[in-house]
Amino acid sequence: SQSSEQAKPTNKTRGTTDSTRTPHNQQPDSVRNQIASYPSHTPHSLFTPIIMSDEQETKPEETKATEEEPPKEEPKEEESTATFEPVVKLEEVKVVTGEEEEEVLCSHRSKLFQYGETMLDKGTGKKTWKERGIGEARILRHREHQRLRFLMRQEKTMKVIANHALDPRIKLEPNAGSDRSWVWSCFDFADGELEEKVFALRFANSEVADEFKTKFEEHQKEMEKLLAGEDKADEGGAAEEAAEALSGLKTEDE
Repeated sequence: SQSSEQAKPTNKTRGTTDSTRTPHNQQPDSVRNQIASYPSHTPHSLFTPIIMSDEQETKPEETKATEEEPPKEEPKEEESTATFEPVVKLEEVKVVTGEEEEEVLCSHRSKLFQYGETMLDKGTGKKTWKERGIGEARILRHREHQRLRFLMRQEKTMKVIANHALDPRIKLEPNAGSDRSWVWSCFDFADGELEEKVFALRFANSEVADEFKTKFEEHQKEMEKLLAGEDKADEGGAAEEAAEALSGLKTEDE
């Protein structure tokens, strides 16, 4: 009898038995009506009881902070008032170009070429055209003695590549095969020594080239008149000096 009693399952070992379950047709009318009100496609999870653990039951839900913390004010950056003196003090140097007492009469951007020997062909007598640089071809007039000169500096480096008086004897000749360049020979002083050179000046177009030639020849005439007036003044001064020298002569008899 003891073995038969032990073989019978109990509610504790088998869990919930069919005898403890309430059949669907025996449930209260309120429950059956509530289940019947749901549509047939209602997920099964709606009828599944939610089981909570002990920790979830005892632990209160964390409330989200509804109010955001005000932004912290960043400290204002203080401007530095420190002063640093340079180790080497450079004094401002006034650059004298020699053009301070001159006015620009005309200026045209162009490219300058020089006909002569190159460094490799020096002494051989072989001459070719070599580029001197790009810059502003200018005609300047001195404010004091009114003399005129042609001056051109290489742009960026400002090196003097042409510097000669506007001699009335200079003639601008057209370059062979080009209507926008002129060729002439002169005594140039760009390298610090007076040398006879042959230059060629090429412009952007023929219109600019013709305008430069017109200005060049116009100021040549001005230079010619100026030189003629200086020659007359020199002749008169020489005569006066000769007269004073003669009046100062004394003979031995006196």
